[in-house]
Amino acid sequence: MTALTVSVVGVGPRGLSVLQRMSQLADRLPAGRTLEVHLIDPGDGGQGSHPARQPSHLLTNTVASQVTMFSDDAGPSFTEWAATAGYRDFGGVFLPTGDDAGDPLSEHAYLPRQMLGGYLSWVFDETVRTLPAQIRVVHHRDRAVDIEARGGAGFAVHLEKGYTLPSDYVFLTTGHCERIPSAEDRAYEEFARRSAVRNPRLVYRSTPYPMDRLQEIAPDTTVAVQGFGLTAHDVISELTVGRGGLFHGAGRDMEYRSSGREPKILLFSRQCLPFSARGVNQKGLTGQHEPRFFTKEAVRRLREQAIQRRADPRLDFAADLLPLLLKEMGYAYRVAAEQRHVPPEEYEFTPDDRRAVEHIVDPLRGRTFADHDAFRRFFVDHVVSDLEEAERGNRSSPVKAATDVIRDTRASLREAVEFSGLTPPSHRTFDSAYVSVMNRVSFGPPRHRNHQLLALMRAGIVDLAGGPGSTVVLDQEAARFAIRTTYTAETEVRHADALVIARLDAFHPERDRSPLIRNLLDRGLVRPYTNGPYQPGGIDIDGQGRPITAVGRPLSAAWALGYPVEGPRFYTHALPRQGLTSQFATDADTCVRDMFDHIRHRDDPLQEDRHARAERQSVSVP
Repeated sequence: MTALTVSVVGVGPRGLSVLQRMSQLADRLPAGRTLEVHLIDPGDGGQGSHPARQPSHLLTNTVASQVTMFSDDAGPSFTEWAATAGYRDFGGVFLPTGDDAGDPLSEHAYLPRQMLGGYLSWVFDETVRTLPAQIRVVHHRDRAVDIEARGGAGFAVHLEKGYTLPSDYVFLTTGHCERIPSAEDRAYEEFARRSAVRNPRLVYRSTPYPMDRLQEIAPDTTVAVQGFGLTAHDVISELTVGRGGLFHGAGRDMEYRSSGREPKILLFSRQCLPFSARGVNQKGLTGQHEPRFFTKEAVRRLREQAIQRRADPRLDFAADLLPLLLKEMGYAYRVAAEQRHVPPEEYEFTPDDRRAVEHIVDPLRGRTFADHDAFRRFFVDHVVSDLEEAERGNRSSPVKAATDVIRDTRASLREAVEFSGLTPPSHRTFDSAYVSVMNRVSFGPPRHRNHQLLALMRAGIVDLAGGPGSTVVLDQEAARFAIRTTYTAETEVRHADALVIARLDAFHPERDRSPLIRNLLDRGLVRPYTNGPYQPGGIDIDGQGRPITAVGRPLSAAWALGYPVEGPRFYTHALPRQGLTSQFATDADTCVRDMFDHIRHRDDPLQEDRHARAERQSVSVP
């Protein structure tokens, strides 16, 4: 038996998916070949950014019954595993009793992320336990800090503790990143440091993760949280329930009972709009809106037309694609409003439908606010109205039927955006303007999170720091952060002792803290992905997932998946859904099949030469 060595750098869900696919495709190994797979991750296998040790009040934002690591239905979904493990529901607290106490888990439940970490580790353990004889696994509880290419003889993977792993193949599945401080970060940090002699409560956090970073925020502090998305809900939960507060009741009757250890929380963002709550799922585990207008085929036809018109396949999102997406949303809105099937060929996107969809997308259009109280009333009314629509469900509510279209047409969005599918200016606008809107209206929190937000506002624990267009000002005289908003009748300024940026960093390799990424760039083994002059983020790859080197050639025998390639790829962080085709699983399948092809070719000089020539195609557009 001749063993080949494989290093998987990062063993969260993406690294786990690679190991699963190796196991499933092991019969493609040539006779006499075996794999020694080195898994490099300091944490428990499979968990990644979902550690089982995190607080139980931090929730997933996807219905647990729709989450699975077995897109081929060969194993249990998240909810099925939790039920088998003995978890029961005690009024939103989930405990593994192993008996009939409490209630069974609902298929509509949003379970804690610590439970998701447990599920991922169980899948990892089962995958390792059932590996075929040709595959052996070694888990290194360490971090990779450098990878060195050895001139056609594989790689040397250098670990933080000093060990070096010779590797024939490498998979980069490093997951979420942390950026180096920006000029703004440094200014805020310096302000907090210099002004601490006059205000010892000053704290600046460019990211709240891990959540123990927030322990420094004292109960008598006012904290400004920039963001309204899922990360902001994590911060709010950590500073309230995480400090002993309790919610009682449900829905609009929910009340918050303070522990007395909470800080005062002020929320703001660029638009100061809340993320829309997920509608009650009326589509079942595998149900989705079937696109009629914004389809992958329609995107391909537009690309063919672009080639004929201007000899360039790249599209303009606003001019070419947004009309199809809005029409698709209008169609779903009409079907739900009339509660009947509307033949697509008979559907007309009427001015009324357009106004309804545009109001969903931009509820601030045409609105001004005299003062902070006026905006606060609008904000509360908007959350209440959205929750009413969410309770109606994603088939009964025209609003939630329309917003679900964005979630259910991700395949069309990927067809449009990935691998420089948009012109550089349009790609920039798509990332800076449209992605945030799509996330806000379609990928929001569970309903009870927004009920909790309203309860916290009624209790005086949470308020708005400002309104649309809010900016942060460093008030040197007061030694506090100031949030300033200009309304039509006044300018509102609210002060805070702590400032927390509640958003996930986009991965830009040239701005990443990781020594591994920095060394890969320095060695020229990877390069930042570019679409002309625009750099969306991520490292450049080809269609097989192979990193593109600094000289523009795919790096043989190496692959990158997941968050590190968010740029050439789009929306890489979604876990597989039960019973549906998953890009998550498809990416792993493509890369692992390519590795097995490479293994078969390595002993055949003719095939190896063909394989090498096929790699010399760059996917970046100069």
